[in-house]
Amino acid sequence: MNKNCEKYENELYDLAELFKIFGDSTRIKMLFVLCESEVCVANLAEALDMTQSAISHQLKILKQSKLVKTRREGKSIIYSIADDHVRSIIKIGMEHIEE
Repeated sequence: MNKNCEKYENELYDLAELFKIFGDSTRIKMLFVLCESEVCVANLAEALDMTQSAISHQLKILKQSKLVKTRREGKSIIYSIADDHVRSIIKIGMEHIEE
C-alpha cells in the first residue's frame, strides 16, 4: 500500500463512509432542499412527497453524520445544513455532473 494511504487509512475510511451517506438519492434530495432553507420534518416530507417517518429516519442518519443540525422552535424541531462544507460538496457535485 502507498505510504500516504497508510498514513491516512482511518481518514480515508471515514471519507468513504461520508460518501456512502451522499450515495442515497433521498438523502441528496433532502440536503438539496436544506441548502435552500431550514425546514421542519413535516415541510420536508411535503416537499419530497414522503412520509414523516421516512424523512425522520433519513434525518437521523444525516444528523449522526454531522451533515445537518437542529434547533428547537416552540414544539418543532427545525433542520438545517450543518455548515458550509456540506453546501460546497453539493454545489461541487452539481457542477461536476453538469459539465
